[in-house]
Amino acid sequence: MLREEIFGNIKYIIYTPDNFDENKKYPTIFHTHGAGTRGNDPWAVKNGGPLKELEAGSACPKDCVVVAPLCSVNTWFDVFESLIALCRHIHSLDFVDGDRFYAMGTSMGGYAAVQLMMSCPELFAAGAVCCGGGMYWNAGRLKHIPVWFFHGAQDKTVLPEESLHLCERICKAGGNARVTIYPKNDHNCWDDTYSDPAVYEWLFAQKRYVCAEG
Repeated sequence: MLREEIFGNIKYIIYTPDNFDENKKYPTIFHTHGAGTRGNDPWAVKNGGPLKELEAGSACPKDCVVVAPLCSVNTWFDVFESLIALCRHIHSLDFVDGDRFYAMGTSMGGYAAVQLMMSCPELFAAGAVCCGGGMYWNAGRLKHIPVWFFHGAQDKTVLPEESLHLCERICKAGGNARVTIYPKNDHNCWDDTYSDPAVYEWLFAQKRYVCAEG
């Protein structure tokens, strides 16, 4: 089931399974789209990413929750505080498994996904980032969040070095990062990524790191 919601100044589409039980806790994907989806129609977010795969009935397991916000301004960073607030709100919902809360993002949304994980690392169990990047000098913020990067070797819009450099820095900080480079792809690496069942299998196997106190 797909429905439109709004939180603060951000509209989003939320997917819940057909047999949704509000007393059950579900692994949850928070997906941020790329620049091409910007606008005023929140339903545009279902044309890509995990929502597209759910509608196609293919790669993404149906027994999960997916939240896909819409960027109606120039970039996610123009509404980033609102995006963080939405992310925290979704994480707090009773039916969301807080230990299996995942960031996914594409291009502009890939940068947003990385920054969300850096800004509130206590929320996320793992991330999958397509043709994105981030502040590699702050990679230590991700040392407890496994991240899988994907990039096209022929990408001239966001150079593959963006993923490679950040992946390297996360690993040097003691984290767990990996990167897949598609040798023939240009900027569009997301179709291959989101349609691969192995990506979701890996993602949903990760659980949030909880630091022991004392």
